Amino acid sequence: MILLVDDDIAVRTSLRLLLKQNGYPAEAVATPAEALRLVEKNAPRLVVLDMNFSLDTSGHDGLQLLAQLKRLRPGLPVVLLTGWGSIALAVAGMKAGAAEFVTKPWDNDHLLQTIRTVLALTEPDPVLTDPAALGRRQLDAQYDFTSIVGQDAGLLHVLRQVGQVAPTDASVLIEGESGTGKELIAEALHRNSPRRRQPFVKVNLGGISASLFESELFGHRRGAFTDAKTDRVGRFEMAQGGTIFLDEIGELDLNSQVKLLRVLQDRTYEVLGDSKPRRLDIRVVCATNRHLAEEVRAGRFREDLFYRINLITVRLPALRERPQDIGLLVRHFVESLRATYHRPALRVGTRALHWLQEQPLPGNIRELKNVVERAVLVSGKDELGPEDFQAQTPALPVATGPNELPEPGTMTLEELEAQMIRRTLTHYEGNLSRVARALGLSRGALYRRLEKYGIEAAEG
Repeated sequence: MILLVDDDIAVRTSLRLLLKQNGYPAEAVATPAEALRLVEKNAPRLVVLDMNFSLDTSGHDGLQLLAQLKRLRPGLPVVLLTGWGSIALAVAGMKAGAAEFVTKPWDNDHLLQTIRTVLALTEPDPVLTDPAALGRRQLDAQYDFTSIVGQDAGLLHVLRQVGQVAPTDASVLIEGESGTGKELIAEALHRNSPRRRQPFVKVNLGGISASLFESELFGHRRGAFTDAKTDRVGRFEMAQGGTIFLDEIGELDLNSQVKLLRVLQDRTYEVLGDSKPRRLDIRVVCATNRHLAEEVRAGRFREDLFYRINLITVRLPALRERPQDIGLLVRHFVESLRATYHRPALRVGTRALHWLQEQPLPGNIRELKNVVERAVLVSGKDELGPEDFQAQTPALPVATGPNELPEPGTMTLEELEAQMIRRTLTHYEGNLSRVARALGLSRGALYRRLEKYGIEAAEG
């Protein structure tokens, strides 16, 4: 049973009918007191809760009832109903334990989709949540995890998360260092979802300037602005019915964040030069190499957008946290390179594998792949040894001991990042393309960091 709590009889009636027509038995009450009595007597599967129950529209009543419901039934999922002008109130509700929020006037399909998603996430398959139940072989038999290589426990935890979340329409935020395979996880979410036969559209937000944001994502009509000589289809329209993958979302400027939030919240957008709203039916997956919660605290990322995009957060382990997977990855890369370069006898020796496992590889899987391919291209031998990798990777740092790192408390992450950018600029003599590649950034993301830290591009 789903419980509806709203003081407006028209809202209660329409929502109850909508849920009943879609196979969800529902009860509807008008006051917090009635809601608490019903929940205490018979726990519902989910509560849809309006935020206001009096002439005072501050939302205090809704937050108070939410807190009481969570004390009474801590695991009870609650979906909030709030107006667009009260998004801050919804964020407060999310912090207090609500599962999701939907703005009024709601779209029936989007509300039903939200309810299905929240129920699926709060009533998961017990097999998927048991770490001992599904190893890599069982996961591969049940899901399509093509191109994802590894058996590390941290990676298997991520794959089990993907298996649980993929069938839903939950917004997913993938966090991880550059080169850890965030795009592969986004593709896996799409391939294992009901949208798998629809488009998967990738957007690198770090490479889109603020002035082109709306044109790139929403499209434009010819003549919408000076250089708009033809119509352009936006990325959201390309992704209609499927999944849109917003990579490097942490690089988005605050003005563009507002525009994106509005689209994700209302599920509608307008093409530049065309005032007719268009409805969206997409799944949103975002990725970042930043810690967005820290960006929110620093005022660089909107809190309301943060809560909109991360119903589920997937954190990818760095390669140094899964060293036993390095051998599997190297063999995977070599197998591909055998065919590419027509060298069927090509292999990597055990000593070379041990040497690679001892390297810090700050660029993670992307860096490891580049290291292997460079060694294969230059070496004429069938079996590669440590010297083949060492000779072709002079810039590859030697594993450092803990005493060579800054002492805890002496340097912030931002200071460390700025220092690494300066050192990389010096190493590549100011060649920004090579600097961006070495740091695992797009040129746009590198420019923003140079500006942020006041670093002159001519350094080095």
